[in-house]
Amino acid sequence: MTPSVTRTRIKFCGLTRPADIDRAVALGVDALGFVMWPQSRRSVTPETLATLAAQVPAFVTRVGLFVDQSAEFIEQCLPHLDLIQFHGEESAAFCEQFGRPWIKALRMRDGLDLHDAATIYGGAQALLLDAYRPGVPGGTGETFDWSRIPATLAKPVILAGGLTADNIAKAVNDVAPYAVDVSGGIEASPGVKKADSMAAFVRHVAQADIR
Repeated sequence: MTPSVTRTRIKFCGLTRPADIDRAVALGVDALGFVMWPQSRRSVTPETLATLAAQVPAFVTRVGLFVDQSAEFIEQCLPHLDLIQFHGEESAAFCEQFGRPWIKALRMRDGLDLHDAATIYGGAQALLLDAYRPGVPGGTGETFDWSRIPATLAKPVILAGGLTADNIAKAVNDVAPYAVDVSGGIEASPGVKKADSMAAFVRHVAQADIR
């Protein structure tokens, strides 16, 4: 029997350097994330975002990550973004006001009902599921119990949280997400990606996609 092939989309997040963008694009990564929340060690300014986003070619999605930030600041960044990622406690109404495709990140705290969340954030293109640590909106480098993700959900799932080249094949096999999102798992230090880790991550996703 010929193996079936699905394709898990890949997002590299926390890009801060032109060389890392070029490497990610060469590897065929689908989306590049730019952290616009200033308290992150991977954050970039709107000015840096403009420079980095300008070198991203067509058909690679430029994603801006925001955490409970003002509509005015988000509007300032929008000319350089294709997709907005809301990683705080934003309401659905807030997320929808920008007239731009968006995804909602959810931290997998105890008691979170993903079916309810998929209804509440019905306008989202996908739900990004990340590990929960009190007071930390993301980038914890920690995984969560993937069995908590329902087999069927009204929204595509983007899996995040502690993913590396070592565990990504199991993650893809266990969860079968629409996409995966990695940041610290491909880094030498916050915001500085490692070429070999980037390549290994993409390779292991591709291998896991052949089922």
